[in-house]
This record gives sequence, C-alpha cells and structure tokens, in this order.
Amino acid sequence: MPRYALLVEYDGTPFVGWQRQSSGLSVQQVLEEAAASLNGGVPAPTMASGRTDAGVHAAGQVVQISITLDLAPERLREALNFHSRPHPVSILRAARAPDGWSARFSCVGRGYRYRILNRRARPALDAGRVWHVQAALDAEAMHRAAQALLGRHDFSAFRAAACQAKDALRTLDRLDVTRQGDEVVVQTEARSFLHHQVRNMVGTLAQVGLGRRPVEWPQQLLEGRDRTLAGQNAPAEGLTFLFARYREPLDWR
Repeated sequence: MPRYALLVEYDGTPFVGWQRQSSGLSVQQVLEEAAASLNGGVPAPTMASGRTDAGVHAAGQVVQISITLDLAPERLREALNFHSRPHPVSILRAARAPDGWSARFSCVGRGYRYRILNRRARPALDAGRVWHVQAALDAEAMHRAAQALLGRHDFSAFRAAACQAKDALRTLDRLDVTRQGDEVVVQTEARSFLHHQVRNMVGTLAQVGLGRRPVEWPQQLLEGRDRTLAGQNAPAEGLTFLFARYREPLDWR
C-alpha cells in the first residue's frame, strides 16, 4: 500500500485537536475521511509528526497517510484538498514517503510559535490566533528567563498532569522571546515536547514579563519539578505548530 507524506496547515479553532476523539471533530478524522474515496471507500490511516490540542493551529504539520491507489503526490494533494472542504485544513504539499519512514518516529526536531497580543485593545483580525494580554510585558526579561531552560532537563514543572510520557527529560534547543510591535512572540524548538510543555513555559514566562516574578523564577521552578508552583497553562489559541524536521529531505510536490 503506497505511503505518502503530507505537509498540512490548519486552523485548530473548530477541532478537538489533531487526534480522533469521541467528543468531536478532529483534524485526523477530516483527513482520513477525505481520503476514503482513494482508499476503497474506507478512511485511510494517518499519523502526525506531533499531536496538537484543541484550538492549537499548524502551519507545517507533517502527516503520513497510506492509501490503496498509487497516485502522483500532486494528484493526492489536490484530491485531499477537494474532499476536505469546507473544513479549515489544507494540504500544502505531498511526497512519496521513503521505505521505513515515519512522520512521528523519524522526526528529529519540532518547532512551535506562540503569539501574545500585548495591547489594550482586544484583537479583531487575529481573534482566535493570539493570547490577548493587556498589561505591558517586558519581553527582554522574559527572554533572559527563558535562556535558563535551554538544554537537557527534567521538565516536570512544565508538563501536564495527564502527560503520558515515560519521563520528563527533554532537551530544549531554542526558547526565544522577542517583541514585534504589539506582539510578544515566543519561538521554541526541540526534538520532542511534553504535553502542554510549551504553553506552560509561556504562561510562566508571562509572569516574569508582567513583573510579578523575578527573572530567576523559571529556573527555580525547573529545579523544583513541581507543576503546581508554575504559571498558568497559556491559552491554546496563541500556539502554532510550525515545522517538523527530518534527517532525509522529502521530495515535496
């Protein structure tokens, strides 16, 4: 059965997340059902490079899919885009997957962006895509605090209570905070993240930016490994899955 890689973007607002759930519509369900006509009338199995929660968006999610028909990647892309309407899911590119390749297990790096709209006026054009924080944030202080989290650590203080990972050890390669006009933007990269790790780190850094906690506080939380002492879980709508990185490049079409 031919296996393909898909480069996918989606607006996470109407979905319960990437993964199929009994509680509502997921991105995975949309893609699998869109591929049914190419797979003998049954939904096609998929796997994503990383799961996203309800309300989280994606600009460069990578998905593997297997179908019975042997199609050129560009034909598969167009067919899936046609059958996934009117849902806010778009296949940007498609490629034939190499032998043994896995969207999840072959991935060696993942990147996220978190946007905070930092102004008094509420968002209109970006509603549902930013976390609106009215009080002034010190982005430079947030960035300084973030640098103490880089490297390999036990991130128990920043994982969700429902996280199913075997342990909390992760290597954080990037955690940058910059001000871009009215926005404070957090960009982070790692091989993998714990459940809610990015949103919990952003919620904690926001407390530093608001002046409620010192720059050293996130490092103290990291060393204490107690999630109950850290900042809030930042809202899902500000988070976007940006990219998945692989050692072998895919021949995108």
